[in-house]
Amino acid sequence: MYFLDSTLAQLIVERTMKIIVHNINVMNAQGVILGSGESHRIGSTHEGALLAISQNRTVEINAASADTLHGVKAGINLPLHYQGEIIGVIGITGDPERLNSYGELLKMTAELIVEQANSLELAQWQYRQKEEFILQLINSTQELTPHLIDWASQLDIDIYAPRVAAIIQVQGDKEQISANSILKKVLNLLESPSRGNLVAMTSMTELVILKPAFLNGKQWDPQLESQRIDQLLSRLPLKMNARLKVSLGHFFIKPADISRSYQTAKETLALGMQLSPDQNKYLYDDYSLRVLLSTLKNDWRGEELITPFQTLIDADKKGQLNKTLTAYLTHFGDQQKCANALFIHRNTLRYRLDKIQQITGVDIQQLDGLLQLYLGQILTSQ
Repeated sequence: MYFLDSTLAQLIVERTMKIIVHNINVMNAQGVILGSGESHRIGSTHEGALLAISQNRTVEINAASADTLHGVKAGINLPLHYQGEIIGVIGITGDPERLNSYGELLKMTAELIVEQANSLELAQWQYRQKEEFILQLINSTQELTPHLIDWASQLDIDIYAPRVAAIIQVQGDKEQISANSILKKVLNLLESPSRGNLVAMTSMTELVILKPAFLNGKQWDPQLESQRIDQLLSRLPLKMNARLKVSLGHFFIKPADISRSYQTAKETLALGMQLSPDQNKYLYDDYSLRVLLSTLKNDWRGEELITPFQTLIDADKKGQLNKTLTAYLTHFGDQQKCANALFIHRNTLRYRLDKIQQITGVDIQQLDGLLQLYLGQILTSQ
């Protein structure tokens, strides 16, 4: 059952008094005046309204009968209905004979206002529920629980549909275009057309989107997703586009792993902004190794991996040996190509490589040694 509150009652009063120049009262299902053109009457009980409620009919009260009832003036009182239930009464003060022609019009107007308000409130409630569901889903560290499955069913969400997480973040704080305005614009674009996206705000400057993963209807295609991101950004004004950072996470086959997809999107965004701050689109596939290694950074295993390369950095004051190692890794150990890229003789290159081995204690002629320096280089740059 829907209940009237004072805010909605006063809204009905204000709107209906624009239609007819008479005082309007709106009472709840207990006959208490919640809204009135005569503010001193708010909060009092209207016995005429109680009659209209108990008998479910329009009650006309003339001047003579008004004196016999408490809190009543001459006028007509019409019960308000919502979904077959009496939710209150609208009363019009004045001569009943002159007001009859207005009664049904005002009653219909009031009921439409109630219906619109309830529809809006329901839509807002559903949006909040969906947003809360999405937030719980991306932060869950467990398998899909019966609670989440049931909740998804109530919200008409297919929780087993393959999805991938993306993050859209607004950078900077410029008054002329607020972060909120930009995110509202992005939300409208994501919903027009909808394409089945699940969208929630994770902060005042960030959205998470759980996108259907099979855009071509068959399989996961990160390049196709990348193109969709470009299309979305192209639909935004340049001033807004310039302030957005978008990251696309990794697709996991199991629906319960959508939280992992979200985590990879977060880590991809952080790494992308650090390593390529001028870009506004970051794909997990471009940063996958760095993302996978990121959890090692503050772990003892990561510290062990970093140690040889860190020793090199500490000893290499001019950065010459690090530059040589980078070129050597880039050319997969091909000494001639490496020497050409550095514009040095091969003998000079061999001297530097020997120096790297002496400092680090790592045999870079062996895959394990070269890999350890490579991973150490990646971890220290994050």
